[in-house]
Amino acid sequence: MRGGRQFGPSAIGRHAALLTTGGLTLAPFLWMVSLSLKSPSEIFEPGFSLLPRHWYLWQNYSEALTAAPLFRFLANGAIVCSCILALQLLICVPMAYALAKLRFRGRGLLFGVVLLTLLLPHQVLALPIFILCHKLGILNSYAALVLPFVVSPLGIFLFRQFFRTIPDDVIYAARLDGLSELSIVWRIVLPMSMPAVIAFSILSVVLHWNDLFWPSIVIKTTQLMPPSLGVAAFRGIESGSDYGPLMAGAVIVVLPLLICFWLAQRWFIEGLTSAAIK
Repeated sequence: MRGGRQFGPSAIGRHAALLTTGGLTLAPFLWMVSLSLKSPSEIFEPGFSLLPRHWYLWQNYSEALTAAPLFRFLANGAIVCSCILALQLLICVPMAYALAKLRFRGRGLLFGVVLLTLLLPHQVLALPIFILCHKLGILNSYAALVLPFVVSPLGIFLFRQFFRTIPDDVIYAARLDGLSELSIVWRIVLPMSMPAVIAFSILSVVLHWNDLFWPSIVIKTTQLMPPSLGVAAFRGIESGSDYGPLMAGAVIVVLPLLICFWLAQRWFIEGLTSAAIK
């Protein structure tokens, strides 16, 4: 009976919905990979064919790597995402600890402000942040790509929710041992919260690695372009209507994210589910 309930109509419906959603999500990526393996004439042929008749893997990927400084774009993305993530952890972790474990007047109001900022899209603040970057003289630099994102409301919320699952007895014991609050944060709480750290790291890196809106506003030099903007410039300047190398470049840009998620998916899921307990 138990096995029969597992394959009842409701379970079949849930699995069908998940399979359909997963297929729709993977379809554009699979089609992108397929186009990166085809010749220009085969890409626009009528009909649907996932596998190419004539493999253009070497031609498309070699042109993608040589027609534009793709490795430079990838290096820029790694530098920008690493700096943003390091500063976000440095700022968001203590703030989340204060909201989760310290008692002070206005704590609920501050947490409400964090929740409110989660509702605001980044594009709403783009103009005042752009003007501020202009006043500071940091346009067209790594600083313009990093500084607007060092405070993450999502990071504060996620860490605050995870820190609430840590028993208060652990915090009290650390205080009795003479540790300061900052020492408790970095030496006790953060090592116990590695699933949340990994989950937030993946979310942060994916968000800023794929960001096209903000870099297109503040970056004009090819040598400073992150991957998303670099691929867009590669299409407009180098490849024109040759979509095979363009799709190959897009696959190369997406591949590091897929590898990172595949390696850390267990901790990613654990971090998100643990933060949802309270």
